[in-house]
Amino acid sequence: MRRWGRRSAALIVAAASLAGGVTSRAGASPTSATTAAVGPCGQRAVGHYTRVAWIVLENVGTSLLDNPSAPFLDHLTRECGVAVNDHGVAHPSLPNYLALVSGSAAGVADDADPAYHHLDTPSIFSQLGSRWTSLVESMPTPCDRVSSGSYAAKHNPAVYFTSLGPACTHQDVPLTWPLTLSRAFTLIVPNVCHDMHDCSIAIGDAWVRRAVDAIVASAPYRAGQLVLFITVDENDADAANRVPTYVVAPSVPRGTVVTSAYTHYSLLATTEALLGLHRLGAARRAATLLSPFHLGGLARDERPSPHR
Repeated sequence: MRRWGRRSAALIVAAASLAGGVTSRAGASPTSATTAAVGPCGQRAVGHYTRVAWIVLENVGTSLLDNPSAPFLDHLTRECGVAVNDHGVAHPSLPNYLALVSGSAAGVADDADPAYHHLDTPSIFSQLGSRWTSLVESMPTPCDRVSSGSYAAKHNPAVYFTSLGPACTHQDVPLTWPLTLSRAFTLIVPNVCHDMHDCSIAIGDAWVRRAVDAIVASAPYRAGQLVLFITVDENDADAANRVPTYVVAPSVPRGTVVTSAYTHYSLLATTEALLGLHRLGAARRAATLLSPFHLGGLARDERPSPHR
């Protein structure tokens, strides 16, 4: 694993010395909603979000931090925020994706295609009904359950949940530009080159820039309705399986670096809280990213809801 640069290490030491493990690199309070902002974050004091989008990258982990090959992600660290002590929950990839969307790895410990794993269990997809979509780059056909070319079914968790039925065909679709962000939850799945699995960090960083630029220019983001999370499935080079999670939303104070410990269940819990859903599985016990990133939803954050 590439060691963090001295700038990142200094930030983390400084952040850890503060209550709550939160610091700001920008050193300024977020402006009001009526004040023009230089970047996509720091535009308001707190958010009220009704839509959430995720981008999930592959394997690179904390080597992204302060990496000259990832100038755009470093830009997001300065202009928005990042949790530097998030963690994957397993190896290899597939259990992490299942945990992210359902609160459990469901006993899966491999990367096999859906033909080998038929999951009839709740997920954020079943919670939302028709209010979700997966945009999957290089997938040949909707809800494709067979890996081919640069499409990896193991990175597309919706295709493993048999309980979704026909909804999978209608809502798990090939990614096209411009991105469709009309539903409450959008999972954006790059292909195995652009997610940094098979190609360089620089290539993936350029793809992330294209996607983020499109998202922050979209009507839902400009209206203050949408929050974007960018995370990594796992970190093969770190025994702690530590990954960064970037948070992009109008209410995120610019330069927020959070050192508190989180897991993939935290991202699920955060998303469910924002969308008014009951927490699934291990998300019921997970800390959320709501407060440190000024995302709102604090009342729901304090009252984990029972399993359904």
